[in-house]
Amino acid sequence: MALLYVDPRFLEHRTGIHPESPERLHYLYTYLITTKLIDQFQVAKFAPAPLQQLLLVHDPEYISHVEKFTTSGGGLIAPDTVVSKASFEVASLAVGAVIDAVDRVFEGPHHQAICLVRPPGHHALPETAMGFCLFNNVAIAAIHARKRGAKRILIVDWDVHHGNGTQEVFYRDADVFYVSIHRSPFFPWTGASDETGAGPGLGTIFNLPLPFGVSRADLLTKFQEILQQAANRCRPDLVLLSAGFDAHREDPIGSLGLEVEDFASLTSLVVDVANQYCDGRLVSTLEGGYNIPVLAKSVERHLITILEEGKSTIPDRSIS
Repeated sequence: MALLYVDPRFLEHRTGIHPESPERLHYLYTYLITTKLIDQFQVAKFAPAPLQQLLLVHDPEYISHVEKFTTSGGGLIAPDTVVSKASFEVASLAVGAVIDAVDRVFEGPHHQAICLVRPPGHHALPETAMGFCLFNNVAIAAIHARKRGAKRILIVDWDVHHGNGTQEVFYRDADVFYVSIHRSPFFPWTGASDETGAGPGLGTIFNLPLPFGVSRADLLTKFQEILQQAANRCRPDLVLLSAGFDAHREDPIGSLGLEVEDFASLTSLVVDVANQYCDGRLVSTLEGGYNIPVLAKSVERHLITILEEGKSTIPDRSIS
């Protein structure tokens, strides 16, 4: 049984008339309850990340700014990013979910965890909010995993937008590999194929920019190729997944022409890598996806695939 991270407190990050709205998770949570899919998971309890965990990635001045700006009432903290009074606490809760998921996947008996959280994180830079994101959930989790003994970590990002924040954090890092498949040219205007890392991290960044109109079959084939290439080089102890669902053809602010069933295929490829290299250790974290009914159906396929294909018995959970 996999772990599932859901919490009504995520609805308290109020953004007004905005694509990244509380309704995304309200509808999704209701859908999982109505379909009874939630009953197939162990629902985890977790707490907001403390300051020392936010500091793994973010500058102290920026963290202080987010806290003061939100608790004073909120507003537009970045050109595209809205916050409310509760947003600092909610964003810290999102980080706390992913941190807790990493801990439990290593400690067992669970092998996979899915964090259905908001706000998303992969655009957040160490010093600023961006692209609806406040704190970089996946990047913080990767550094936390390394501190607890993971030697090599593979971050996979299939959101329609390139995860510029995650890439920046690990661009010179030899032990955290980053794979992104994304629409290009498109926001945030990063993620070119020649962005491959620098210094000790040269060769750890794998970007696959794809044009609007790419065929579904071509996208899946190219994703499989670049994912396997990165996994073979990384040989990870843990796979972290930035799971955005805005590459669906009906997404209002993204789209790469995908259908709901394609997210099952993408999930299967990532689960295969986790099974092959790290005894199934996989933590998935929600990023984008703004057609709300489509998001629910796509997440459903994602969850079912993890349940069906993820490893369920691991005798030794230790990291050597």
